[in-house]
Amino acid sequence: MSRLQAEILPVTAFQQNCSLVWDAQTMQGTLVDAGGDPDRLLAAVAARGVKLEKLLVTHGHLDHCGVVAELAERLGLPIEGPHRDDAFWIESMPQLAQQYGFPPSRSFVPDRWLEDGDRVQLGGLDFDVIHCPGHTPGHVVFHHAPSQLAFVGDVLFQGSIGRTDFPRGNHQDLIDSIRNKLFPRGDEIRFVPGHGPISTFGQERRSNPYVADSVVGT
Repeated sequence: MSRLQAEILPVTAFQQNCSLVWDAQTMQGTLVDAGGDPDRLLAAVAARGVKLEKLLVTHGHLDHCGVVAELAERLGLPIEGPHRDDAFWIESMPQLAQQYGFPPSRSFVPDRWLEDGDRVQLGGLDFDVIHCPGHTPGHVVFHHAPSQLAFVGDVLFQGSIGRTDFPRGNHQDLIDSIRNKLFPRGDEIRFVPGHGPISTFGQERRSNPYVADSVVGT
């Protein structure tokens, strides 16, 4: 059994993929992008026997971090991520929750803003932090090299890419993030997107209509 274990828990009306991730040896874990449904998330944590060590956030959109402040306070957990360029998104969450009909949501300040090249520790596991702007300016990706698994938020999806029509989104930045920061890490890497099914970097290089080699001209 791989030391890294993960379970995908779709939350909110947007079916956002919150990931429960843990070290099978220490049973220390995290929730990546706790966007909603806190009681359901905690029930899954308890069912797996995981002890949450921290909360990880890929970017500041409401459906990805809507209950992070609540869980951090309830459980006394530190928050790591995203990059500080997403602070304006996190600050606006209370208003956005009301606008989109979400349950009330609180903003927060992470205990650790993340930068490109940082490392995040979870039990005995180390994750590389990759800053991937485009969908949002402060979006980060968590990559566990030994397991060839990445948690990419809304940067890349099976057959698609993240939207860039939000404030401070940038289409070319997103393409560059995917092509220059993610794909070079290897075709075999599986990734958990923010919505929808798992895919691999190799599959998207071959067939993604936005970033495939044949589309970009590589």
